[in-house]
Amino acid sequence: MSKKASEFRKKTASELRADLKSLRRQQFKLRLVKASGELGKTHDIRIARRDIARIETILTEKEGKRDE
Repeated sequence: MSKKASEFRKKTASELRADLKSLRRQQFKLRLVKASGELGKTHDIRIARRDIARIETILTEKEGKRDE
């Protein structure tokens, strides 16, 4: 299930990095299942990819605020 950016913004940078690592593993597993032809919910790959992008964007924002 996709999370909103506001849910990610409430987390610390270390929590976001842990979520990012988890999502990247999930995305990898989904790709393997897709390659074997057994993936039923193809939209799960899209959701994982977008959540990864959301987390990376928020991490960049937090790093920018820290530098100021």
